[in-house]
Amino acid sequence: MADLSKVQNGTGRRTLTVALFGPNEQRRSAMAASLSGHPGVTVHEFSAFPADLSDLPRIFEKKFDVVLVDADSDPDVAFNFAENISNRGLALVMAFTAQADVKQAIRFMRAGVREFFTLPVDRAEMGEALTRAWTRLPQAQSNNRAESKVFVFLGAKGGCGVTTLASNFAVTLAQESSQSTLLVDLGLPLGDVAITLGMTAEFSIDNALHDSSRLDGRFLQSLLAVHDSGLSVLAAPNEFSSEPPGNEAINKLVAVARENFSYVVMDVGSRIDLLETAIFEVFSTVYLITQPGVSELRNSNRMISRFFVKRGDNLQIVLNRYKPSTLLFDDKYIEKALTREVQWKVPDDYAAARRTQASAKPLALMDSPISSVIRQMARAAASLPDKEEKKGLFSFFR
Repeated sequence: MADLSKVQNGTGRRTLTVALFGPNEQRRSAMAASLSGHPGVTVHEFSAFPADLSDLPRIFEKKFDVVLVDADSDPDVAFNFAENISNRGLALVMAFTAQADVKQAIRFMRAGVREFFTLPVDRAEMGEALTRAWTRLPQAQSNNRAESKVFVFLGAKGGCGVTTLASNFAVTLAQESSQSTLLVDLGLPLGDVAITLGMTAEFSIDNALHDSSRLDGRFLQSLLAVHDSGLSVLAAPNEFSSEPPGNEAINKLVAVARENFSYVVMDVGSRIDLLETAIFEVFSTVYLITQPGVSELRNSNRMISRFFVKRGDNLQIVLNRYKPSTLLFDDKYIEKALTREVQWKVPDDYAAARRTQASAKPLALMDSPISSVIRQMARAAASLPDKEEKKGLFSFFR
């Protein structure tokens, strides 16, 4: 088995190692030429496929980031080879062909092949594919995770306004920060994020969680709907799910979302069953949504004392539908019941809520006391300085 290594100059990041398998020398050389000139790429050429696929772990003791497979020489052998590498997680698999055959491309993509090239390969196309491959490397993923932030909206009980606050917070965060922002609707089985934002979604979180073996940045992007504000949304399904997803699938979704977005906003409704998942890891900021009512304050007290005693600033209490003139308890009593200071008080603005329901326009895009508080929440979350708001009757809510 021939082994030819071509090392390109680095670019300050870890080298991307590519194993190029192709019995046909002409096609293999053409693909090698398309890889040449891309900095930070090391190419190893192999003139034959392994005779025994059970021996793959030994063959891949030398770690490769990408395996490029010639799909033409022996399609069945190439297919089995690509599928085995993908299933074992040994490397990211790509394939190439000299014929533009859509059926062949689909077959290989279903086997786990991430990119499928037709010779001759455009340099820009190859560059984009290599960039996507590099972002999937553990080092690159770790760097992205360190920079990303997760914001979880959890309700003390149903009807506290979790979805309204989470949706409008996410829209405002995307606009105020100008950073990539994803809103995930985990209020299953009846999540309302898409309806709240006046959107329709072709795919849902079900597609991500029930096909988690395929879940990566590219697959996630294909499932998202995009709001006019620039916010990406992974909506809840329109139908009831056949079976609830496992924690492992949810954990993978969180990891992939963090790798691909600067900010991830999770609407989990009142689902305390998710507390054992990566959603509630220590890096997440949890907004506990409650109301100034007996049952809501009681539930909040129980949740805080049971699950969030050790959380510091990354647990923030949001008192929704706050109207001092109708309170049964004063602020001191509320904070005593919660055992925590209330960070945010969202006013009870029935007229604004009705307007947004009638127009399917998010509250965040309207000028109201509620949107003012949500804007302050989003800017604080993004570590942006306070934005001067128009002072008026509701200015004390800030």
